[in-house]
Amino acid sequence: MLMANHRAIKTACEGVLQILESNYHVADFNNTSLQFKVYLADDFINPIKAGVSLFLYRVYINTGHRTPGGRIGPSGQRFQTQLPLDLHFLLTAWAKDASLQHTIAGWMMRTMEDTPILPSGLLNGLDPDVFQPDETLEITVGELKNEDMIGIWRDMLEKKYQLSVPYIARNLRIESSRTLTETGTAVQERKMGFKPEVEQRNEHEL
Repeated sequence: MLMANHRAIKTACEGVLQILESNYHVADFNNTSLQFKVYLADDFINPIKAGVSLFLYRVYINTGHRTPGGRIGPSGQRFQTQLPLDLHFLLTAWAKDASLQHTIAGWMMRTMEDTPILPSGLLNGLDPDVFQPDETLEITVGELKNEDMIGIWRDMLEKKYQLSVPYIARNLRIESSRTLTETGTAVQERKMGFKPEVEQRNEHEL
């Protein structure tokens, strides 16, 4: 479960590639140098020659759980509710020949399977103080139909399909820096305007 700040999406994407790069050994790929990059759509025009790219194509609000309440600060103040997100991204294996591309894809998937949890130490090493010390980031294989996968390449990227695997970073919770009192007045004690029944009866008798 995550309770991170607004830089968490950026850091999560970089963290996934950091896991791959830290497990990369050039000798496993016939001494071929691999690159690891986070992509925007325009980056697919001139892609890397060999390596892995990460393309964040969708961010959804996680509706599988109730909206999580905000954290309580050191002085006891309650912060605004957290924003729970699911990050959907593609990992694409790049190479000039099929043999190397398939080798990269198999290694990429095995590495992700071996490291489904990214610790806060790794993430904060990329961008300090984004995640709390006890937080982690869970990565799972995504579910994407073939036609949806092809549609991303055809309609969004306008490029020929390259071997890609969908993944999801689940339930990343972004904290608010605003307390509840900054966005509205606390509910005051409500006083009813009705008189007790005995008082009302006495008034009528007068």
